[in-house]
Amino acid sequence: MMDLRLPIGIFFLLVGIILAGYGVVSTHDIPNITEKININLDWGAVLLVFGAAMTFFGWKAEAKARSEKKNSKA
Repeated sequence: MMDLRLPIGIFFLLVGIILAGYGVVSTHDIPNITEKININLDWGAVLLVFGAAMTFFGWKAEAKARSEKKNSKA
């Protein structure tokens, strides 16, 4: 059975890449209301970190489950 952290992490990685990429490309479109804080880039980076952590822990749990399943068959 697949660990739920893996698809959630991949989803947040993709959303973070899209949002951070948009934040990098559209830096000139940001109005000067928020003291030039690029919210798209900032939250894209947050989502990237969260997605990377979820994906890492999901893969780690999958590998542990596979090794336990392999050892129980032997």
